[in-house]
Amino acid sequence: KQRPKYAWLNHVSNNIAKQAVKDACDAYKKWFDGRTDKSRLRAEKPHFKSRKKSKPAFYNDTIKLKVKTKLVLLEKVGWVKTSEQLPVNTKYSNPRISFDGKYWYVSVGIDEEQPVQDLTGETLGIDLGIKDLAIVSNGKIYKNMNKTGKVRKIEKRLRRLQRKVSRKYGMNKEGNRFV
Repeated sequence: KQRPKYAWLNHVSNNIAKQAVKDACDAYKKWFDGRTDKSRLRAEKPHFKSRKKSKPAFYNDTIKLKVKTKLVLLEKVGWVKTSEQLPVNTKYSNPRISFDGKYWYVSVGIDEEQPVQDLTGETLGIDLGIKDLAIVSNGKIYKNMNKTGKVRKIEKRLRRLQRKVSRKYGMNKEGNRFV
C-alpha cells in the first residue's frame, strides 16, 4: 500500500483482499482433499480469473453491511438504493457485490426456516395426455398451454422469421463460405 503502484488499495476495504485469500485457500483445500463438487466428480485445481472474461465483483464484510428500507450500506461506498427490500434484522452470510456493466448487484445468504408441510395422506393418479396436459384422479384437468392459440401464433411467427434469416444466409453465400 505504501508504493505508488498500489496506492489504489487505500481506496478499497482491506476485507476484500483478505476474503480473496480466504476464497483461494478454501478452493485449494477442496482440491487437496479431493472433495466432490455438486456439478463435478472431483474438485478441479483452482485457476486465476481472467480479467478479460470475469465481471467485477467483491466481498463486503458482514458486520459492516447495514440495511434500511430500500437502502444498503456498502463499505467505502456508502448508502446505495436497491430495487428490492432486503430482510431487516437478520444475519447475512457471504455478501458479494457484482457489476454487469450497467447495474450493481448485491447477493447475500440468509438463514430462513422453511415451514413444514403436513402430509394429507391423499393418493392421486396423474394421466399425461395429448389434448390436455394432465388429468388427475380427483377430476381436476390441467390444460396444455402449447395448444393455445397464442402459442400457435408465436410459433408460426418464429417459423416465418427463421425462414427469413435462412434466406439471408443463402444470399450471403459465395461457394462454400459466407461473405
